[in-house]
Amino acid sequence: MSTESVSVEKDEKKRRKKFEFPHIFVLLFGLIIVMAILTYVIPAGEFDRETTESGRTVVVDGTYHTVESNPTTFIGIFEAVHKGMEKGAGIIFFIFIVGGAFGILTTTRAIEVGLSTVARKMSGKEMLIIPVVMTLFALGGATFGMAEETIPFVLILVPLALKLGFDSFVGVAMVLVGVYAGFSAAFMNPFTIGVAQDIAEVPLFSGMGFRIIVWVIYVSITIAYVMLYARKVKKDPTSSRIYEFDQKRTFDEEEADDEQLTTRQWMIIAVLGLTVVGIASGVMFLDWYITEIAAVFLLMGIVIGFIGKLRVNEMTHAFVRGSQELIVGALVVGFAYGILIVLEESLTIDSILYFISNIVSQLPSSLTAIGMFVTQNFLNLIVTSGSGQAALTMPIMAPLADLTEVSRQTAVLAFQFGDGITNILTPTGSVLMASLALAKIDWLKWVRWVIPLILLQFIVGIIIVSVAHVFVWPF
Repeated sequence: MSTESVSVEKDEKKRRKKFEFPHIFVLLFGLIIVMAILTYVIPAGEFDRETTESGRTVVVDGTYHTVESNPTTFIGIFEAVHKGMEKGAGIIFFIFIVGGAFGILTTTRAIEVGLSTVARKMSGKEMLIIPVVMTLFALGGATFGMAEETIPFVLILVPLALKLGFDSFVGVAMVLVGVYAGFSAAFMNPFTIGVAQDIAEVPLFSGMGFRIIVWVIYVSITIAYVMLYARKVKKDPTSSRIYEFDQKRTFDEEEADDEQLTTRQWMIIAVLGLTVVGIASGVMFLDWYITEIAAVFLLMGIVIGFIGKLRVNEMTHAFVRGSQELIVGALVVGFAYGILIVLEESLTIDSILYFISNIVSQLPSSLTAIGMFVTQNFLNLIVTSGSGQAALTMPIMAPLADLTEVSRQTAVLAFQFGDGITNILTPTGSVLMASLALAKIDWLKWVRWVIPLILLQFIVGIIIVSVAHVFVWPF
């Protein structure tokens, strides 16, 4: 064997031995296994539940009791994936439909040429688009609880960020970090503040003045974090945490840069704009959710196809291609829900809440509010639904607040921050995992980038909750 052959063989062995990040399906299935093992350690238990006058099912404080153990079986680990797919079917098929609609949109090249036009117009002023876009999403999170509705925007803002000289993280951050900053510091989100205040029996949307101030401070700090990183990448693209990966993304840059938007493409972009406005209006005033939004996107795809002079079969093939590109993004939702299935069927979620609330109740009064905040952050890793977490925790946290001399308003504030901050981190969050999959960003890479921001938001959250407890809403 020649020296050259030996060298090639050694290089191949080194390449194989090189650490490779696990696929997101591997990570999530690993978490399912870990949770299944914990069901043999955590005792099964549950609270009694009752239906309030508004028709909401909540737990009854002081009714926790152990029940017969129901740990996850070996076959149950694998069943959890399918059950998770069933539980997340609404979001999964929403992603497929949105992907198909954007497949038709992409075929017209209106977005590609439009993004190049925006990049030219924003030359020298690229940084301005970050605070504008993030503020808009933060307002959506703070007012009508925007969350799942943000997923399609990842498909637009990641390419835009790259066109402007940033990286994929900035594109995703403008959407997710923006909306969840507003979600965390919301001042009239009906799914968090509305539900929590209703259960805590305080006036609906009371304390809004202080919450608006908090929103401005919290969102401003978050935007500053993203802008500082974006500026660093703009000055030196190789400083990007995802530089090598972004270099592999393919765009028809030269052709698009020389191309001008046609009348039909302008019409297509107008239809996209009307779709966004229509969805926002429907969510705010008509109680639209996943089904209605998916229907509007499907209608948008069909209308755009006809404007773009695509034949029916061309539209169909474009729809299928768009859906195919989002298979990972859709199925990852089912794996994430599989983790929750394990905890729900083993009856361990209530036990976790009970043990944590007992620990919080033992804290000094000055630390109880912070303890509630930390508790809600932890529970959000398990229960990612804002209204679901409120229904699970607030019936316990509200009377606990009374016993520990903490205002119920402060307890609500601790809940909303705890419910919002880890939404951009937790692998059980369907919106996060779907968005990262659409952007083709590895979850572990995202975690390494977002951890400093999470720590910053956590510190800011502790300060705000403490100020509220001592100065704004003293017991």
